Amino acid sequence: MKILNLKRDNGIYTSNVFLVLGGFNAIDDVNTLVDVGRDPSVIGRINSASTGVGKQRIEQVVLTHSHYDHASLLPQICEAYGPRVYAYSPSLDGVDHLLKDGETLRMGDGIFEVIYTPGHSSDSICLYCQGEGVLFAGDSPIVIQSCEGTHEDGFVSALIRLARKNIKAIYFGHGYPLLKDCNRRIRSSLKMAQSRLSSQR
Repeated sequence: MKILNLKRDNGIYTSNVFLVLGGFNAIDDVNTLVDVGRDPSVIGRINSASTGVGKQRIEQVVLTHSHYDHASLLPQICEAYGPRVYAYSPSLDGVDHLLKDGETLRMGDGIFEVIYTPGHSSDSICLYCQGEGVLFAGDSPIVIQSCEGTHEDGFVSALIRLARKNIKAIYFGHGYPLLKDCNRRIRSSLKMAQSRLSSQR
């Protein structure tokens, strides 16, 4: 699996935009964008990427949630590449398929599980590939820094599920990926979230 972050530091406030490809650009791989952001220059970087001979450059888009910094470029992406669009939110225009918790999708050459993680937004999801140990987290606060703040039951339940998985790399909606100690960080986050939840009851 190849994961390319198409975001550049060019002064436009936008999310990370991840292009997920198969390791060998095989015909069965599904070229996928995780989030589209709001920077039109992403399209140029897609066009210059090695996405496979005879393959549609972007075959599908998966949105981690519907906030404008993650989803604004969707009309332009759809016009340029005609992908199938997946999202948990029923309120976004241009979505072809509404995702459900526990559903699986092929992205690149991997199979990803959809994990509903409400909290940052009511339509937030994470995407987890067991075979690669890769997690796309969007803006879900799965790495918690302190016991302050509140976390709803649904988010804590999602953290419990994530803490049971073997995660080797976390790609966030903003900033750099976490490439070490992922399991320990998530278990620590779960303890803090559960502690805070218990104190509220």
